[in-house]
Amino acid sequence: MQIDPRVHQYVTRHSFPLLFATISGAHLYGFPSADSDFDLRGVHILPLRSILGLNAQQETVEYSTVESGLEIDLVTHDVKKFFGLLLKNNGYVLEQLLSPLVLHSTPEHEELTEIANQCLTRNHAYHYLGFAETQWRLFMRDNPPRVKPLLYIYRVLLTGIFLMRSRKLEANLETLNELVPLPYLREMLEIKRNGAEKGFFNDANLAFHEMEYIRLRKILEDARIESDLPNQPTAAPALNDLLVRIRRLMNAPGTPWPVESQTAR
Repeated sequence: MQIDPRVHQYVTRHSFPLLFATISGAHLYGFPSADSDFDLRGVHILPLRSILGLNAQQETVEYSTVESGLEIDLVTHDVKKFFGLLLKNNGYVLEQLLSPLVLHSTPEHEELTEIANQCLTRNHAYHYLGFAETQWRLFMRDNPPRVKPLLYIYRVLLTGIFLMRSRKLEANLETLNELVPLPYLREMLEIKRNGAEKGFFNDANLAFHEMEYIRLRKILEDARIESDLPNQPTAAPALNDLLVRIRRLMNAPGTPWPVESQTAR
């Protein structure tokens, strides 16, 4: 997909060195509208002076802006905080790490994507079940209903089902619909892509979608029980080793960071 070239400036002018930066949100999920904002996510690396005191400073950096019609929402975490989230069955950070929409990468980022397989557990199902429940409440609250929350419901349930069955993470709803086909999603995807970001779904069959929501939840719950994924992540030793090496490299005298970094075009 084409990425507005103006997006890159928000990565290059970040206040800290970046391990990686990717695009998440509707662009990652496969249904951006023409006016969708860009959700930039990544990992920054704090200097020693920010982590050696009693309280680490700026473990999370958040920035939102609208400039010339381009809406940006940027969130990055310090490397230690991000690694900790990876070990807590957090699907958000896994999707950010493994997003194919890469704006900035380093060799350490590539290493981290390999370690990510050791972070996958059957308990990630709870993350997707919880997210689906939240989105279902949002969907039912709107009158008329909006397309976006409904697509999010299907996206997270299918992501969870596919993860439990295949041990692979896939966040793109169009791809997921090829792997776990739901024919009615094609029309919904077109409505979202060709409409406004907060567009309404005036012809939504609420009873049908409620039955599908309940049905897919049950499939995900069963898939969690049947999955051969481990109950707990096994990545802690590898993440600890990588964290120590990143801190040493970052703070070695005369060593620039990032080393051999690359920015996507």
